[in-house]
Amino acid sequence: MRSAAVDERSLPAASEPHETRANTVLRPIVFGANDGLVSNLALVMGVAGANPEPGIIVLAGVAGLIAGAFSMGVGEYISVQSQRELLDYQVAFQRKQLRDAPEQERRILARIYRERGFSDEEAARFVDAVFDEPDHAVRLLIFEEVGLDERSIGSPLIAAAGSFAAFTAGAFIPLLPYLLASGPAAFAGSLAASLTALALLGAGIASLTRRPALFGAVRQVLLGGIAAAFTYAVGLAIGVGVR
Repeated sequence: MRSAAVDERSLPAASEPHETRANTVLRPIVFGANDGLVSNLALVMGVAGANPEPGIIVLAGVAGLIAGAFSMGVGEYISVQSQRELLDYQVAFQRKQLRDAPEQERRILARIYRERGFSDEEAARFVDAVFDEPDHAVRLLIFEEVGLDERSIGSPLIAAAGSFAAFTAGAFIPLLPYLLASGPAAFAGSLAASLTALALLGAGIASLTRRPALFGAVRQVLLGGIAAAFTYAVGLAIGVGVR
């Protein structure tokens, strides 16, 4: 299935940075909150369909929030820590290569830049300049050969805490009305608050991918609404069968 075409007017100018530090920080927060919101909305709606008792719904929602937040936090920690361990291994490996076979590493780097359009002389001059600073040479070789950039790998603990907090915040939204009210009012409030938050998150996600905010908001509400409707219908069917 083809994705929607990108409007070239939304693309950054050649002089603009392709990725800002703010975007790098915001992306996992926005997507973590979205995961928490959609998953707990679907869970709360499913349980509400099966058993509208507020205490049961709150218990299920809290359990889903805690389980999902820990899952997100642990997953993010392992992901970032694994990247750091791979980076540490590559640093040690490339330093050994520079010590034991510097000419081979020079040839590898020169070939990479010749393939990008550098002349033999330009590539050789560039490689000479890079290898004058061994630490810089190690970082560049790791980036060119493996695709790892130490500047893009943050702290695993901070990443885990951020994912945990973002998921918790998103998952709390469909649960909050059931802590303040009960019956149809809580159900309607949960659905309204969740769909509103989905629209805002959809607009935020669209801004990160340089899509129209309205497109992102509508898409997110539709997808989240479908998930909620499906789980509610399943819960309703199971609840009727059990009763």
